Formats: sequence, C-alpha cells, structure tokens
Amino acid sequence: MSGSGLAAADSLCRACVALLDVDGAAITVVDRGQSRGTFGSSSPLSRRLDEYQFTYGEGPCLDAVRLRAPVLVPDVGDPVAQRWPAFTASLQEAGVEAIFALPVAVAAATVGALDLFRHTAGPLDGRSLEGALAAARLASSPLLDVEEGLARRAAAGVDDEEPAAAWAELASLERTEVYQATGFLIAQAGLSSVEALLRLRARGYTTGQTASEVAWDVLEGRLSLDHDGSWQRHARGTGEQESR
Repeated sequence: MSGSGLAAADSLCRACVALLDVDGAAITVVDRGQSRGTFGSSSPLSRRLDEYQFTYGEGPCLDAVRLRAPVLVPDVGDPVAQRWPAFTASLQEAGVEAIFALPVAVAAATVGALDLFRHTAGPLDGRSLEGALAAARLASSPLLDVEEGLARRAAAGVDDEEPAAAWAELASLERTEVYQATGFLIAQAGLSSVEALLRLRARGYTTGQTASEVAWDVLEGRLSLDHDGSWQRHARGTGEQESR
C-alpha cells in the first residue's frame, strides 16, 4: 500500500464498508494500553465512535490489543458489551448494534486495531470475517509507509516538504490538543496531569463529547475549570461567563 498514510488508511476503511457486511470502519493506534489516535476511518461517524474509546478509556479496540485476539460483539445489547458501559451507550445512541475489533500487528507487536461498526445486530458471516482479518493484516501498512518514509529521508539527509507532511500525519495521532488542554487545566485548577486528563474525559462523558472536543473548548476559551473543580462555559471565548 503506498501514498499518504492517512489517505491509504481511509481508503482501506472505505473498502471494508464496500466489501464486508459492515456500515463503518476505523483504524486505531494503541500504545501501552491507551488509544493514541484514529489513523483512518470510513466516515466522520466512524471516526467519532472510535474517538470515544480514547475519551472513556474503554472499548473492544483496547481489549483486542491487550488480548491480541479479535473481540467480536454481534449485539451491543448483550451483557458482554456492558464491560464498556460508557462506550456501549455511545454506540447505541448512534444506532450501532454490532462492533467487531481485530488486532493490527507489526512483526510481534500489536500496535492497534481495526474496528468495524454495523447498524444491525448479528455476527459476521464466514466470508466477511475472513475479509476483516485480511483487512486487519493490511492495516499496518499505512503507518509503516509513514514511518519508513521518515527513516529513509532522515538517513539520506533529505530536506523537503514531504517529511513535514509525514510528521504531521504521525502528530495527528497524538491528540496534541488534549495534552495542551491538560496544561491549561493544571494552571487553572492546580491539578496533576493525570487528574487534568481524567477531568477532560469525565467532561466528555457527561456531555456526550469526545475528549478532543472538550480540549478545543478549553483551548479556544469557551470552557474553563475553577479552583473548586466546577466547569464554566464562556460566551464566544471572551472569558465572559454565559448566563444559565
């Protein structure tokens, strides 16, 4: 697979929707048990659903990486899905009735997962499952393309716009806005970095936003955290508190 890593990952996700019995697909990169970012998706909804796994710190993608095995949930109303209560609630709100997570491996390391979403309950048939496993094997290629391209250009001392674009692709996985926003919260409310991240995630949980959306509200001045731990919304990022 060649070309831009993100574009290739998006293309693979769209191919999953076209060829398999699913309505959406996303590729997540996972590091040390935490989702690092959505590297590809078939649609904005699929990307948003995948982002919720980072916001809530739970979901089949994370379990698939931890177990190094597929996590197949043909009915999100089944009790097995209640191991991820917040994520499952978001799926159901979006009309998703089934989700299938397949680990993505590079050499001996499991680096992420391919998530497949469907609006009707039921298992993947044999052909679709076989195709999903093949897609998960292919899913490592877009990320490798970016990393290998950076390594080759660095070794050759090449200085052009392509390395910058490649770095931008990798940086997009890091959710820079989330970590910048935690810095704001540390200064505003005297929190530790762990507490600040937990507060961002909790805000997302209670408002139905992703952690990234909450982070942008903080960075753009629409949201702040008082020293007493209460959130304050501000009109148009001016610092003027909205009337409630």
